[in-house]
Amino acid sequence: MTVDQTDDQTDAQIDAQVADQPADNHAPTATARCIAQAEAFGAHNYHPLDVVLARGEGAFVWDLEGRRYVDLLSAYSAVGQGHCHPRIVAALVAQAQQLTLSSRAFHNDRMGDMLEKIARLSGYAKVLPMNTGAEAVETAIKAMRRWGYERRQVPEGAAEIIVAGGNFHGRTTTIVGFSDEPEYSRGFGPSTPGFVLVPFGDAAALRAAIGPHTVGVLLEPIQGEAGVVIPKAGYLTDVRAACDAQGVLLCFDEIQTGLGRTGAMFAWQHEAARPDLLVLGKALGGGVYPVSCMCADEDVMRVFTPGSHGSTFGGNPLAAAVCIAALDVLVDEDLVARSASLGERALARLRREVRGPRIADVRGRGLMMAVQYHEPIARQVAQELAKVGLLAKETHGTIIRLMPPLVISQDVLDGALDAAIPVLARG
Repeated sequence: MTVDQTDDQTDAQIDAQVADQPADNHAPTATARCIAQAEAFGAHNYHPLDVVLARGEGAFVWDLEGRRYVDLLSAYSAVGQGHCHPRIVAALVAQAQQLTLSSRAFHNDRMGDMLEKIARLSGYAKVLPMNTGAEAVETAIKAMRRWGYERRQVPEGAAEIIVAGGNFHGRTTTIVGFSDEPEYSRGFGPSTPGFVLVPFGDAAALRAAIGPHTVGVLLEPIQGEAGVVIPKAGYLTDVRAACDAQGVLLCFDEIQTGLGRTGAMFAWQHEAARPDLLVLGKALGGGVYPVSCMCADEDVMRVFTPGSHGSTFGGNPLAAAVCIAALDVLVDEDLVARSASLGERALARLRREVRGPRIADVRGRGLMMAVQYHEPIARQVAQELAKVGLLAKETHGTIIRLMPPLVISQDVLDGALDAAIPVLARG
């Protein structure tokens, strides 16, 4: 069979899939064809809503037919600065015309500025740049283990890291191996040893789990993928105290909660529970380019020596230029304060108006909110929200997350809530 014959066959398959769309699917042909093409050529490891996005600006996105939606997911918090922010896009374009990649075999003229900006914003002495959030978490795991062997004198190969039930730190084989969500790890074993699972929010259980081979604790200060699970007040400071008492490292994964999402620059600041390692990503790239990093002070970061860890694209000049612009927007537009004030007002309204026998909980902090149902109806709720021009996504069948871009205006957010609340309350 020739390449042309294969292409003709695939086109016929796509046309057949479009024709076989269920009768209640009224998606226009262009949308249906894009979905069918993705299904034909792509792995089926996602279950997206039947919306095909083609353009974005600020808090809005538009589909192929030109219908406008308010984005209430922000790419799981990666688009905190809004879609296609002009300052961030301009930085991307300007740098793309100069130098995009040098690898870490050489220095480049943008990485130092990025590292200094992140260090000063986070309050840590050193920054190790990577690309994806999962890479940054893996970097933190390596750092804690090596620190444990070199500083805590844990026997080689025996290091343990305490993690929490309900965690989501990425999709690598190591990370999914310590998840307690079966679908994340099913069929991907054997699991990497050296992780101890304790209930999230239970500081006493965590304290009891610290043993002679414990080198660190890895937590999300608020669990995002689990459904915006917020621990009781004092949990983070109790964990910090337990780590101090036993001389082990504390790492907070703030890939989703960091950079203003919860109404503070970092979620740990709500309790002044400064971790030893801080992992950042998502909004670090302004929704334009993947950028992540691990921040730590000298004692931890010096465990890395030449050849011990790296990334071809980590710290590349294009990423650096985008990251610098993204952080400048975050600070210059005071998006952290905006998140705090808009989130407080939105959460109060949701708690007041989204009520009924199907509602299990309404919770949030800053512009990171969730509505939880007693029944697994969240996907149908997300579909109904899309019909009224609002994009959100379900998690674990019973939870809808609401995380709009931090640049959203009060008027736009109020209008989105006007449309969303009847749908959320009806379930």
